Amino acid sequence: MKKKPVWLQVPYYDNEESKFITSIINELNLNTVCIEANCPNRGECFSKKTATFMILGTNCTRNCSFCNVSHGKPQPVDEEEPVRIAEAVLKLKLRYAVITSVTRDDLSDGGASHFANIVHAIHNTSPETIVETLIPDLAEIKILAGEKPAVISHNIETVKSLYAAVRSEADYNKSLEILHSVKQHDPYIRTKSGIMLGLGETHDEILETFDDLLNTGCEIITIGQYLPPSKKHYPVQAYIEPDIFTEYGAIAKQKGFRYAASAPFVRSSYKTEEAVRSN
Repeated sequence: MKKKPVWLQVPYYDNEESKFITSIINELNLNTVCIEANCPNRGECFSKKTATFMILGTNCTRNCSFCNVSHGKPQPVDEEEPVRIAEAVLKLKLRYAVITSVTRDDLSDGGASHFANIVHAIHNTSPETIVETLIPDLAEIKILAGEKPAVISHNIETVKSLYAAVRSEADYNKSLEILHSVKQHDPYIRTKSGIMLGLGETHDEILETFDDLLNTGCEIITIGQYLPPSKKHYPVQAYIEPDIFTEYGAIAKQKGFRYAASAPFVRSSYKTEEAVRSN
């Protein structure tokens, strides 16, 4: 595994705000992608009393080579989860809540109805809270769009040529179709996607991916450094310097994205409120 450069040193956060959000998550028996995916920003986000909730269990039905989320037999759908998440959003006084999930190929709608129930519960208990849903390959976008989350996000993750190696159980064109279908159901819902760099992609492939996303109507993009969770995962091919990320962020905006967050530690939910409130 390549040695990490100095700009990829993660600051340590351990304060009262971080302990508070952890206590609420544990009290209500909830999961967060911050912990399950070993996100490098979780300390900072927890310290600001924000988190991205992960629903539908912790076992993914897929086993992508870049991802740290557990693969295995999916857990039963927890019908009380929407109530508990809505309670957590209320207790944490979140202005912006992000809901994501493992992929559930075992469910006929991919989990769309459960996402919709959670958005509905949050809107009922915290009507001022903006809700973003970061979705896998949902089969029924219409169900979720009907609850009108402010943002529906679906990550493209990498360039098309690397899908066979990095996302062998996913399909590049299907991901584009998911983003496009959101706008077909409700043009006022903002769409968002994310891409990782350092997997072996070329400059031209990155720009092509930007264009493909824009052609779906995607408005927000996040660009971050791929960090392999372990030696067993897909190996990092390059650590991209911060100024290169800055350049890609500028290119993305020039091409037409309404908002682009681009830096080594940027992840799909990092400072996501800023992306919506600033546009």
